Amino acid sequence: MNNIAIIDLGSNSARLVLAHVVSDSYFVVYDELTETVRLAQDMDREGYLKQPRIQQAVKTLKMFRKLCDANKVDRIYAFATNAVRKAKNQRSFLEEVNAMCGFRITVLTEEQEATQIYYGVINSLEVPKGVIMDISGSSLQLIQYNRRVILNRVNLPIGTMNLSSLYSENTTPLQQAQLIEAYIRDQFDQIEWLKNLDPEYKLVGVGGSFRNLASIVQRIEKYPLSMIHNFRVDRPTFTKVYDMVKVLDVEKRSKIKGLSAQRADIFCAALSCIKSLLDCTEFEDIVISGAGIREGYMFNHAVPTTIEKPISDILGYSIYMRLHYDNLNISHAEHVCNLAIQLYKQLRVLHKLPRQYMRVLRIAALLHESGMRTNFYSRHKHSAYFIMNSNLYGVSHRDLVLAAFVVRGHELEDISIAEWNKYADIVQEEDLVAVMRLAVILRIADSLDRSMSGSVKAINCDVLGDSVIMKTEVEGDCSLEIKDALGAGADFAKAYKKNLEIL
Repeated sequence: MNNIAIIDLGSNSARLVLAHVVSDSYFVVYDELTETVRLAQDMDREGYLKQPRIQQAVKTLKMFRKLCDANKVDRIYAFATNAVRKAKNQRSFLEEVNAMCGFRITVLTEEQEATQIYYGVINSLEVPKGVIMDISGSSLQLIQYNRRVILNRVNLPIGTMNLSSLYSENTTPLQQAQLIEAYIRDQFDQIEWLKNLDPEYKLVGVGGSFRNLASIVQRIEKYPLSMIHNFRVDRPTFTKVYDMVKVLDVEKRSKIKGLSAQRADIFCAALSCIKSLLDCTEFEDIVISGAGIREGYMFNHAVPTTIEKPISDILGYSIYMRLHYDNLNISHAEHVCNLAIQLYKQLRVLHKLPRQYMRVLRIAALLHESGMRTNFYSRHKHSAYFIMNSNLYGVSHRDLVLAAFVVRGHELEDISIAEWNKYADIVQEEDLVAVMRLAVILRIADSLDRSMSGSVKAINCDVLGDSVIMKTEVEGDCSLEIKDALGAGADFAKAYKKNLEIL
């Protein structure tokens, strides 16, 4: 295992992310630090980074250096984006940073920046066709992609800081927002490819403004999960938030729950940009991505093949990232998953569940022991909590909730209806029955590898009258496994209305 650091010096803020790289293929973020530096502030007048902003950036980067040294970081990726890219005193600034902090900062071109953002999104979200929107303090990027390739991109020299000062004199907050909307809409009207998007394209929001939007919506809706990545904000909900924000002054905005106080003065300008894009397109909702340019660097470092080809099984990669990092028994997890999928297919005539639930079962089976190290006796409860808060890539929040309840239901009586009802806005009415049936399948599959020896190779199920007869193909003595699996008989009868026999 080695440690890497990603330093993102943006127009508004500077961020440090520290990650463990495991088995040369996986990474797990274990620390981060964000500071507001406002490098782009007042740049438009002369094109120079101002001395107070430089001092704040250097002070922040010194803190980053200390944290990197304390964590014995093996490699640092440090880069700067639009503000430094456009600065007339770029060279002297970079020399000062290197002398004072020991960082050699790479100034990304617009194309390099867009590509790294794309890497972060395409390897963490199952959104094959998308338009990525990234709003920084001094620029606005749109990136159209179709799974394997970036098709179009545009980088507009307008961001939340310069927009927030635009039309600010002698206008109310509402009037300013409306004027910004009209101005941005004119910019978007000149982008021809935006006018010809097919309905399969999704809008993907990247960056602090989108994360704050998601946080506000989750507070308003009392969302039961504290996960931003892959959270969806539909048009009516966005409009509701925007209508609330655009009439408030900065002081009142800073009191909105879920909104960072450091972003209160520029947040409305970001929302005006999003509103303008929605007005110009037919996107039904916004997919919030918690992964962006920094994660793009991490993917490229840990999995260099992503530079040429995106990860094909995003969910699988994310699960195995956790399995390796937490040093779980991977062979046992894989065997339980294999047996569970066999049972799912063999019992399809009874459970009649659509194929989408196989993903839920896969997550639950591979991570069913993730809570073992916390406490053996309540391992299923802790495994459920682990899954619910795992922030896995390539999976919906609903599927994560369902997988957690499948693991929690090792004994069906452990599925609390009161707990289930907390997630009523995420799950669907038919999901509870599905969870009960999947939970029984997982329990039997886990029992059939009780000795973790892989002795039970395959299962064939016959449905005969009031019974289901499971015939196992084994190597060696599997009396322990069969006896343990028969312990699920009562729950099997409850879930499937059939008696269970295992041979």
